[in-house]
Amino acid sequence: MTHTELSLREKRAIEDMLNAKVPVREMARVLKRSKATLYRELKRN
Repeated sequence: MTHTELSLREKRAIEDMLNAKVPVREMARVLKRSKATLYRELKRN
């Protein structure tokens, strides 16, 4: 299992999608990341 950080571009995309009320599952699909990764990022920030 490799660890890759979210890029600044991905973080900004997450912020934009949150503001647009996009579900986390859809965000994960668009960004090709796991839901767990996004939930961890959202919890951190």
